[in-house]
Amino acid sequence: MSTAPDTAQSAAAATNPQSEGEGQRKLPLLALLALATAVFITSLTETLPAGLLPAMSRDLGVSESATGQTVTVYAIGTALTAIPLTAATAGWRRRKLLLTAMAGFALANTVTAVSSVYELTMAARFVAGVAAGLAWALLAGYARRMAPAHLQGKAIAIAMAGIPVALSLGVPAGTFLGDWLGWRVAFLAMTGLTLLLLGWIVAAVPDFPGQGRGERPKMLRTLRIPGVTPVLFVTLVFVLAHTILYAYIATYLDDLGLGDSTGLVLLVFGAASLASIWITGAQINRRLRALGIASAVLVALAAALLAVLSDSTALVYVAAVLWGLGWGGVPTVLQTAAGDAGGESADAAQAMLVTLWNVAMAGGGVIGGILLDAVGSESFPWTVLLLLLPVIAVVLYARRAGFPARRPVAAAESAEPAV
Repeated sequence: MSTAPDTAQSAAAATNPQSEGEGQRKLPLLALLALATAVFITSLTETLPAGLLPAMSRDLGVSESATGQTVTVYAIGTALTAIPLTAATAGWRRRKLLLTAMAGFALANTVTAVSSVYELTMAARFVAGVAAGLAWALLAGYARRMAPAHLQGKAIAIAMAGIPVALSLGVPAGTFLGDWLGWRVAFLAMTGLTLLLLGWIVAAVPDFPGQGRGERPKMLRTLRIPGVTPVLFVTLVFVLAHTILYAYIATYLDDLGLGDSTGLVLLVFGAASLASIWITGAQINRRLRALGIASAVLVALAAALLAVLSDSTALVYVAAVLWGLGWGGVPTVLQTAAGDAGGESADAAQAMLVTLWNVAMAGGGVIGGILLDAVGSESFPWTVLLLLLPVIAVVLYARRAGFPARRPVAAAESAEPAV
């Protein structure tokens, strides 16, 4: 199917100073930080139980492995509902949809905090996953619409900064709060933060219309748009590779004799991820393809170091730096690539990306567990390295659509007259 009409509309919106949300010359930082906080809440809500498993399992009267499924059911809720809910709410105004999704988080985290029944807790976690699918399919496109065309990459990078902040700072902070005041307080703190965010969204985040009935994209049609399928493939396999190692990093480091240093290794990884977010935001407008290649190569180098030279503590930390530098910008790169490739069907492409992202996260946990039982944790870096080879190949292959050498908005920027 030809995508020329969509491309023409996108180019017109990118160069027309009167386009909605794109007439401004600067980034709406306060609004983008609100989106980053929403990303932080969704990411932290998903992973928070990982640091609170012993106390949660005692209070809920189930094993730690059963409590660990609160993370899995969250991912399942996102994967099952992101696409149908995105299609069903395509006509909603964007701010109303964002407020609805975040209110879902407030409800789900409150129920999780007060529940003493395992089944009710699992249901609340599933609802949180549903809200995440709705939010994730919306947030990248929302950030793009707030910014002028030549700053859209930076806008997405700011919004996506909530992910490494949640992983590097949020999970340790939530675990500390849970150990100090109880795990229920940690979830109630998430509710309080979400309530503050709802007011922030109303006050600072601009509203945009949804899509008319005739404009709403079809998922299967979106898959036929050049570039969408390569981006989705890279998303599925890259996130799967990352999750296999990240989900079991504590076990892996413990087997290396570095169990007491898990927090420090994750802090190094998180700091490098934040640096990667900054670099990605600065360069993505002109170097999307280079960033995609560099991300996969850096994570592959980290896996190779861990596979071959993990007996050196210093090189483990070097691997953590390379891993963070490679991974931190991946959400921005992939969501930007999906939005560019999807054109007017960007929301549909984002919904499929969110679905595959969470399928990969759930699959990474399962495959990692199988590998751990069957082979041992030393198999993790080799598996990551093996999975990243086709990722690098597809990014290199998709040079015309998916991961082009030059983004359309970069061309539009260079053609803009000086003001």
